[in-house]
Amino acid sequence: MMAGTAEAPEPWYLALLGFAEHFRTSSPPKIRLCVHCLQAVFQFKPPPRVEARTHLQLGSVLYRHTNNSELAQTHLEKALYQISQFEDVKFEAASILSEFYCQQNLVDSAKPVLRKAIQISQQTPYWHCRLLFQLAQLHALEKDLVSACDLLGVGAEYARVMGSEYTRALFLLSKGMLLLMERKLSEVHPLLTLCGTIVENWQGNPIQKESLRVFFLVLQVTHYLDAGQVKSVKPCLKQLQQCIQTISTLHDDEILPTNPAALFHWLPKEHMCVLVYLVTVMHSMQAGYLEKAQKYTDKALMQLEKLKMLDSSSILSTFQVILLEHIIMCRLVTGHKATALQEISQVCQLCQQSPRLFTNHAAQLHTLLGLYCISVNCMDNAEAQFTAALQMTTHQELWTFIVTNLASVYIREGNRHQELYSLLERINPDHNFPVSSHCLRAAAFYIRGLLSFFQGRYNEAKRFLRETLKMSNAEDLNRLTACSLVLLGHIFFVLGNHRESNNMVVPAMQLASKIPDMSVQLWSSALLKDLNKACGNTMDAHEAAQMHQNFSQQLLQDHIAACSLPEHNLISWTDGLPPVQFQPQNGPTTSLASLL
Repeated sequence: MMAGTAEAPEPWYLALLGFAEHFRTSSPPKIRLCVHCLQAVFQFKPPPRVEARTHLQLGSVLYRHTNNSELAQTHLEKALYQISQFEDVKFEAASILSEFYCQQNLVDSAKPVLRKAIQISQQTPYWHCRLLFQLAQLHALEKDLVSACDLLGVGAEYARVMGSEYTRALFLLSKGMLLLMERKLSEVHPLLTLCGTIVENWQGNPIQKESLRVFFLVLQVTHYLDAGQVKSVKPCLKQLQQCIQTISTLHDDEILPTNPAALFHWLPKEHMCVLVYLVTVMHSMQAGYLEKAQKYTDKALMQLEKLKMLDSSSILSTFQVILLEHIIMCRLVTGHKATALQEISQVCQLCQQSPRLFTNHAAQLHTLLGLYCISVNCMDNAEAQFTAALQMTTHQELWTFIVTNLASVYIREGNRHQELYSLLERINPDHNFPVSSHCLRAAAFYIRGLLSFFQGRYNEAKRFLRETLKMSNAEDLNRLTACSLVLLGHIFFVLGNHRESNNMVVPAMQLASKIPDMSVQLWSSALLKDLNKACGNTMDAHEAAQMHQNFSQQLLQDHIAACSLPEHNLISWTDGLPPVQFQPQNGPTTSLASLL
């Protein structure tokens, strides 16, 4: 059989290609047969374009579906270097080969491949933009955000010249996302303002327009939440939720853009839905609406499970880990420590499957373990976990959150004065607070109030706690409000001001029930019992005592269940990758004194 010409592919080529695609898309995929069909193309001595395209397809299939990295690399390099006159093949090969190099931890090999392809692709708008995005992403993953932002700026200007305001907005929004990560707020504000104008003025494909609005609003909501402005963010969050409802009614078969520079989607619709669920969970957690947070987390995780059956995109695992991180904190507050521990183990397993995921989330993982250790009164382990987390993060908000919790550990231990004061100097809410987060600054005032309470400096404690209340009420930070109210109630009780104590404890109990926060409910019910007893209200004292007993029993049972799990041994892990297996415990080894 004769080889066909480049202009009209011969039937043998189309047949082999059809068989290969059939085997690749079978359920389950029959990759070995797919590879055989593609390899058979070379037996017919095909024309150069067919040969180049086949090397590209083989390299791509071997890279994505097998462990034969050496053969994948050979085919991709042949497509890129040996048969180089076909630009569409060359640029796609450069894109996939650089992706392959990154997977093999050969980042320094990937960069020149992309740079060279970017230099020669200026007459091919789609590939020029795509390769710029890819190289910018590579720099961002290496934490070289300056180089990444420069490339995104180049892309935005190129898209403007090519007449694609849509792609210009994508480049600018991506740059805004990196600037937010770097906390360069003076550059973020004008950039987001420009993006908002471009998005509102652009008339084009409805799905593309709405996806731009989702991207823009996600950045705005994240910006507010990073600043701890839980109340101020509500209008943006509402717009974001309306956007995603609009997108879900639009059809994917809209007319494709005629401008090749605009052939991009930010995220598939289904991924955007998960992302909106995620930012809603983040907001609900900060505001203290924990039942709402659980509801949206369940929805998002169900959606993720369905998506992961069809899509191996790494962003889905990232979404899953972030959702689990938030729901774990939620469980610890609502008194479900055993479930939280199993979910921490689930995060460990996800991180074991992806070194990059572990690198990006190791500090958060140790922070969660530290919070779990506090909840089961393992203070030495909590200190070790927080110390490990601090060594693994350069993120200022996370660092401040960890230091705040470590300070609470030192306060409870009562004998770590030097370390405690050293920490408190670094998170002084009255002077040079390290981050702009309203929520974290309010928490720092609470920690100062807690310390003053334990030291018996009640007037000073009241000042700090009233500052916390003022800040938490301003932004609907319900958990901080409840904690501050019950601690103020405790102070007034100690001072003998029973009426004022009651005025604090009753709303604290109501708010804690609404959240629900089991520890604050336990604390409030104990205080109500003592308060009513001191005031001679026998019936109310009995009712409060019964409530306290119920909360104690629930927490005790959960405590025993958590400490009996083999995963409880994770509290001793502070270095390297998380352990793969856990040895069962004979029984709980932690004190329950702080609970009861």
